[in-house]
Amino acid sequence: MYAPMPAGRFVQAVNEQIANEFAASQQYVAIAVHYDAQTLPQLAAHFYRQALEERNHAMMLVQYLLDADLDVHIPAVEGPRTEFGDAVSPVALALEQERTVTEQISHLAALAREENDLVGAQFLDWFLKEQREEVSSMSDLLAIVTRAAESNLLLAEEYLARVQVGDAGADPSAPAAAGGAL
Repeated sequence: MYAPMPAGRFVQAVNEQIANEFAASQQYVAIAVHYDAQTLPQLAAHFYRQALEERNHAMMLVQYLLDADLDVHIPAVEGPRTEFGDAVSPVALALEQERTVTEQISHLAALAREENDLVGAQFLDWFLKEQREEVSSMSDLLAIVTRAAESNLLLAEEYLARVQVGDAGADPSAPAAAGGAL
């Protein structure tokens, strides 16, 4: 008979990562609202999509814990930054956030291996791939917005209207999200 693994540091860290993903989602909502208020609908839409993606990542972690019959803790998150001095700083913050999340996921994967939780380590492989893509696409967006802000920020809007930056849609290899992905 299968007995669930006792909750160790890895499980605690997964629960902490749920908070990190929800916080990232909230930060992206705040960035989207900032761009929406500036009448930059393409940048706003991009960050609204990013917010949903981060929410879905949190729910994937929830589903993993549920599937493993482990305790799930939905933590409170600190409020996001909502004030930005220029058009570039929100994207710079988003890139910094993606780099931080990459470090967090890398730490989780290392912890799973350290605790010999091979199922947990395998589960995180998709997140590691996803983070590589997120850092790359946010780096690209930062370069685009930085160049556009030097002359006309609407050039970034026009670019985003023509070119898909970031997630190209649903990934069939993605883990299931609790309640379904939005």
